[in-house]
Amino acid sequence: MDLAHSQRPVVVVSDRVFTLPNILSMLRLVGVPLFLWLILSGHDGWALTVLALSGISDYLDGKIARRFGLISRVGQLLDPLADRLYILSTLLGLAWREIIPWWLVVVLLAREVFGTVLLLIVRRQGVIGLPVHFVGKAATFNLLYAFPLLLLGEGSSAFAAVARPVGWAFAWWGVALYWVAGIMYAVQVRDLLRSLRQARA
Repeated sequence: MDLAHSQRPVVVVSDRVFTLPNILSMLRLVGVPLFLWLILSGHDGWALTVLALSGISDYLDGKIARRFGLISRVGQLLDPLADRLYILSTLLGLAWREIIPWWLVVVLLAREVFGTVLLLIVRRQGVIGLPVHFVGKAATFNLLYAFPLLLLGEGSSAFAAVARPVGWAFAWWGVALYWVAGIMYAVQVRDLLRSLRQARA
């Protein structure tokens, strides 16, 4: 037996749907089309407000789920889905407004395709999804900080001159961590498949 795996705390994952963390995740999903419309129509202040509220709710739903034992299968699907949709809508909005280059969109979308392929592989084995780990969340937080700063950096003020390089620093860290997280997920999938083969043998 792998000692490192045996020492991990047991996390109970329920099938409940209407928990407070799940409701927060659902509200975040509802905000995605609103956010996309705001950023495409140039209502940057309101777009940033929606994005900030999304970030707060993202922190709260995870904190509440872990603190009160409300981790659920639905939440494990909704939370990363909401993160991905906000990142995707922000990418498309900023690229459409020529604030970021389209190649950056391609790099991040390629990572999403890679993650989707991994998810399809584990679902074929009867596993709903993979646990969200720290590196993936760190990548998401970096990107969600980067995009508002890049949006604010479009101005001509002294604040904009500071926000632009800081935003790009967060963006580069986010891209790098996003791909590191993808590789870590690939290792998880490899270990899972190996365990399943051993169990069947």
